[in-house]
Amino acid sequence: MATGFFWDERCFWHAGGNYAFTMPIGGLVQPLAAGGLPESPETKRRLKNLMDVTGLTAELAAQSAPEATREMLERVHPDSYLDEFKRVSDAGGGELGHHTPFAQGGFEIAAQSAGLAVGAVDAVASGQLENAYSLSRPPGHHCLPDTPAGFCLLANIAIALEAARAKGLVNKVAVLDWDVHHGNGTEGIYYDRADTLTISLHQECNYPTTTGAITDRGRGAGEGFNINLPMHAGSGHTAYLHALDRVVIPALEAFQPDMIVVACGFDASVLDPLAQMMATAETFGAMTQKMKEAARRLCDGKLVLVHEGGYSEAYVPFCGHATIAALAGSATDAPDPWAESLALRQPSADFDNFLRQSIDRMAAQLDL
Repeated sequence: MATGFFWDERCFWHAGGNYAFTMPIGGLVQPLAAGGLPESPETKRRLKNLMDVTGLTAELAAQSAPEATREMLERVHPDSYLDEFKRVSDAGGGELGHHTPFAQGGFEIAAQSAGLAVGAVDAVASGQLENAYSLSRPPGHHCLPDTPAGFCLLANIAIALEAARAKGLVNKVAVLDWDVHHGNGTEGIYYDRADTLTISLHQECNYPTTTGAITDRGRGAGEGFNINLPMHAGSGHTAYLHALDRVVIPALEAFQPDMIVVACGFDASVLDPLAQMMATAETFGAMTQKMKEAARRLCDGKLVLVHEGGYSEAYVPFCGHATIAALAGSATDAPDPWAESLALRQPSADFDNFLRQSIDRMAAQLDL
């Protein structure tokens, strides 16, 4: 079976509206691109363009998917939130709080972004595809049912999972979030539930600064089904792979999911402007390979990656290409033009040993 690649041109058209004009403009202050937001379409568009140029896109089952329906959205978000989002979107755009702006038509584009995730999860869960990547934009892992945040307007992964559950396609699902920022939205949605294991690897106290503690394990029926691994700034290739081997894979083996979904942000890369981690394109390819092998052992290979953050326009395409090539088992390569220089910037042996020991201590605290 093929690897699916879900994308839609309309997702590149998401914008922050007039957000830049809330900042001082004039005099010596040059207006900012993308409405003043670091979350721009270029990281995603350049990834798709790179895949086209190398020929990787032609190896995939590339397709769009319908917008997520109102019924799908209502399984996660209350009517009051959806109604206000739609009203502001139709009126020309704005924001619903937490500095998460959108332009006119933002509601429909966000529904399209969620719809791509729905399509990917549905196709893999039903056996139409072996695995899939959803190039969703705007992202979703910070969005709570009634609160947008961190560029996220709808909870894409949760919407997709609940749509699949409504069709009886999945029951137990594990969500691994390796975006550099804590996946507080996904955590919050499933914090009381035992049918979804949520695991977040994130830079400690980056964003949000008040969530993501290792002691936050779930509540009620969800106790023990939420895992946070707050990693030290400067964590690089070997630390990330060690975190997967020491924490993520044992947790997946204990949970035995029907499907694994990855909230796939590329902002843990060494070149990202919003974080201080040291992952490379090779890191993301290697992590994807580990998740692919785990999915084959645990859930018949059912693995979906949904795009989240990543803000280096030059480097995200190479991280994404390495990830999707690994997902598809493709030999089509986009050599990392910075590989040699970035290898010199990886943590020293002593610091790397400290990082791995820190992960080991957290694994013991999590009883893994």
